[in-house]
Amino acid sequence: MTKHVVVTGANKGIGLNFCKHYLTLGNRVTAIVRTPSEELKALDVKIISDIDVANPDDVTTLANHLHGDKIDILINNAGIFHNETLDEMDFAAIEKQISVNAIAPVRITHALLQNLGIDAKVAMITSRMGSIADNGSGGYIGYRMSKAALNAAGVSLAHELKDKQIAVGLFHPGFVQTEMVNFAGDISPETAAERLIKRIDELNLDNSGGFWHSNGETLPW
Repeated sequence: MTKHVVVTGANKGIGLNFCKHYLTLGNRVTAIVRTPSEELKALDVKIISDIDVANPDDVTTLANHLHGDKIDILINNAGIFHNETLDEMDFAAIEKQISVNAIAPVRITHALLQNLGIDAKVAMITSRMGSIADNGSGGYIGYRMSKAALNAAGVSLAHELKDKQIAVGLFHPGFVQTEMVNFAGDISPETAAERLIKRIDELNLDNSGGFWHSNGETLPW
């Protein structure tokens, strides 16, 4: 059965590969971007561009574009990454990361709630850097804060959406070779997307609110 998959941050990296893999599986894909890449434009996807997920007006525009269009899988993938330490603090960067990484996925999900029917799934692409138990080095204060906040929001949404039979999962891609980390990762965006799609397939109302590595490992909070 063909599913409608909506992916934010779809112009490159993991987001682009979500689009590619879901297309090969025979699904209909809508890509949400600020500016579409040439590689994205070459795919048979619907592109909604000029959308900043942290901008309330843009999210309203997005909701209007998708009005009445049922969504089976919503993947909140858009995110940004900076590093702050006590020696080099940038509070504007911290606030921006919280806005894009934590608040925007909730804003998007809330705006598209009417599109999500029974058995729909919401995937939050988070990071194990949002785990408090897993923080053994410090640093990356804003990024860690933003992903911890996203994890908290995802669990709350899982509880609140259960009666609507909508499952919510929190997924860490792994250390992925993307522009975000200057391509220093140990797995490709293609591999990350393939693994994440398997994890999203496994998401259901019984395990809604869980926090997983793309390799299937359950991560500590």
